[in-house]
Amino acid sequence: MTVGTSLTPEFWEHFSVFLVLALAITAILSAVFTTVFDALNARLRNRRRHGPAPREPHRPAPSEHRTSVQC
Repeated sequence: MTVGTSLTPEFWEHFSVFLVLALAITAILSAVFTTVFDALNARLRNRRRHGPAPREPHRPAPSEHRTSVQC
């Protein structure tokens, strides 16, 4: 013998309330995390752009004597 369970109107009411709450929470958290990560990304890009200037490569001092090169 099987025991059948029917989905009552109360079940569907609770289901719809929880579904709407889950969608709302998901949308809010998505917006918050997107805003936070966009701000962090902009901050990192700005830091790289305004960071210390790249160093010039080391060049030896000019000397008086140069060896001649002949081809």
